[in-house]
Amino acid sequence: MEILPMSEANFDLDSADKRRTLWIVLWLNVAIAVGFLATGFVGDSNALIANGLDNSSDAIVYGLSLLALSRSRTWKRGAARFSGIMLLIFAGGVVLDAIRRYFEGSEPAGAMMMTMAVIAAVVNLLSLYLLKKLQSKDVNLRAATTFSMNDFVANGGVILAGIIVIWTGSNLPDLLVGIAVACIALYGGIDILRDAHMDKHDEHGNKHGE
Repeated sequence: MEILPMSEANFDLDSADKRRTLWIVLWLNVAIAVGFLATGFVGDSNALIANGLDNSSDAIVYGLSLLALSRSRTWKRGAARFSGIMLLIFAGGVVLDAIRRYFEGSEPAGAMMMTMAVIAAVVNLLSLYLLKKLQSKDVNLRAATTFSMNDFVANGGVILAGIIVIWTGSNLPDLLVGIAVACIALYGGIDILRDAHMDKHDEHGNKHGE
């Protein structure tokens, strides 16, 4: 049996700690979303806008998770499904914007991309740390953890794209990372929908396909 550190073992899911953690992560994502969207529009970056939309959807998910804490397991699954569908819609929108920028042209600011991505990476690491302390996560909390992990990976891509944009002057790295973020969101959305589906079978004590 795994022995948890005292700080994690004493983290009571039925206490106010769970809500406090989600509120903190929620507002961190709101702040990062605003930063990404603002720098994305100013810096003409598809990748930054993609991350901004991603973090906006994350913030909505965390809000739904807070509402779901005192709700039934069925309600929680519905909230998770909504989160997954939102990610799929977001992914489609980002890809369309990248295609538009490819044909119309864009001039992403590489330095701005790198700076914003580094700040976001630190915030996402903090979010992951807080969420990892929660044991026995329900379907919505598992979705929240998936989002933060996806965001952290995406930030690394934005930093790399910023470096290449500065080096080459091309907008292609920005567009490719924007599409990559969309693909991560697509995978995350499918994973959340699958998790919600499996949770239904777990609740009824049967296996998928029975």
